[in-house]
Amino acid sequence: MRIGVVSDTHNNLKNIEKIIALFNEEEISLVIHTGDIANASSFEHFSKLKVDFIGVYGNNDRNEIGLKEVADKYNFQFQEPPKIINLCNKNIAIFHEPDQIKKFLIENKKIDLVLHGHTHRYRNEIEHNILFYNPGESAGMQEGKNAIGIIDLLSLEARRIFF
Repeated sequence: MRIGVVSDTHNNLKNIEKIIALFNEEEISLVIHTGDIANASSFEHFSKLKVDFIGVYGNNDRNEIGLKEVADKYNFQFQEPPKIINLCNKNIAIFHEPDQIKKFLIENKKIDLVLHGHTHRYRNEIEHNILFYNPGESAGMQEGKNAIGIIDLLSLEARRIFF
């Protein structure tokens, strides 16, 4: 099973359309957003995805009016972080801000994959048999520097697609 990961889209509609097209071209089972959508109308664009869309709200989403209504309308499964899911017998923890992760892992030992955003910086590291992944910038204005991630859950191998 392969999943798509995106973060920090920050209401960049041009990039959101590219992101949706890229994910729809890939043979993935799910798209996870690690927060900072930043606007209900841009959130609604993700209804064009051909797969389920889940994730967490980021710091720029918490006071944004209409996000929860859009999530309900399209059955997007979003919540405040952390969101814990199990796919392919892998326990996945989804955050926005990475500063919450260390304390969480002290209390939750059986995590295989940690996804986060917030920093706009790429991260693909294995520590203590846990893959930590952030696809990096996706709302930037420099074409070819933005990225989304694809993770194979069986092998826990991740790759980036630049746009």
